[in-house]
Amino acid sequence: MLGFRIAKRQEPLRWGSFFIFFAALALSLGISCMLLAIQGKPFMRALFMLWDGAFAHDYALEDTALKSIPIFLCSLGVAVCFRMQVWNIGAEGQFALGAIGATWAVLSFPNLPAWALMPFMFFCAAVAGGLWAAVPAFLRLRMGLNEIISTLMFNYIGILLMEYLVYGVWKDPASFGFPMTVIFPDAAIIGSLFGRIHWGAAVCAVVATLLSVFLRRTRLGFELMAGGENPRAARYARMPYGFLVMLVMVVCGALAGWAGLIETSATLNRLQPNVLAGYGYTAIVVAWLARLRIVSIAMYSILLAGLRVGVENLQLELQVPAAFAGIMQGLLLITVLAGQFFIWYEIQRVPGAETSGKGKKGASSTDGSADGGERS
Repeated sequence: MLGFRIAKRQEPLRWGSFFIFFAALALSLGISCMLLAIQGKPFMRALFMLWDGAFAHDYALEDTALKSIPIFLCSLGVAVCFRMQVWNIGAEGQFALGAIGATWAVLSFPNLPAWALMPFMFFCAAVAGGLWAAVPAFLRLRMGLNEIISTLMFNYIGILLMEYLVYGVWKDPASFGFPMTVIFPDAAIIGSLFGRIHWGAAVCAVVATLLSVFLRRTRLGFELMAGGENPRAARYARMPYGFLVMLVMVVCGALAGWAGLIETSATLNRLQPNVLAGYGYTAIVVAWLARLRIVSIAMYSILLAGLRVGVENLQLELQVPAAFAGIMQGLLLITVLAGQFFIWYEIQRVPGAETSGKGKKGASSTDGSADGGERS
């Protein structure tokens, strides 16, 4: 028998990770094509339409960029939490609370000028999202409640709270019964940067730069990264571990809240239920795929936003179910994470395993013949 063992590499594969990613991407696309073929869909045409709908022309690229903005902001916040080994699954609910906070600012002070109303909207969105994330952090620190459970449950509460408002007290009387607020005044609408790309893209660039400087150049950022590597050592070194847990949760909630504000203001110009498109859940996938690195988060945000836009094209042309985008995201996550195994580990053949097996077999036969000789 051949013997094999799993051994950890002395250094992780550098260039190998690049090829492993594309191999995993090809495998996930291959499985997706197989699923399409089972449904009787022309999978080669589907791949072309997926590319054409997401990246092939200017309009598609703008759609992809617009969807990548909220994904990127939510992913940044989730990645900060994951660095501290705080498993925040609640970006979707914090996204909803950010949209609620910004809408409250608009509906309460609709006559403010743009220079006052827009910063106030960002402030309210950050406070609403941050406070919503602070509650699970408090429950973890004081009561030991698992933050995965609490943040997940808070998603449903935040989503239902938003629906309660748009179906009830905030519903536009002139909306013919549809659940939506009145359209925002011009002072509350984030304008265009170029083409259809709005100023939310600039917000992403500024936030990413500031967050990178904070993590790499400040003592608090160092403590945050060190606390995530070894919480027990962080407590022993008298680092403010509880404060750091609360900080990363509030930062994540604020960034997800800003994503909700930007999507509500720049894309829809009002609050309505379809502002929730699963960006908070997609952010979890992006953070894991990017291995918590900011540049990689930007790349994966664009990739998964492109998948969303491309699948929308498949829905129109081939009547592919809307859930197919989620299937492709899940396949991509599983294959990439499985491929990362080969970055850190290798499968080695155990030398002499076959020889030792033969030796044992030969020894047993020799012993048997010897015994037989004695018996005879």
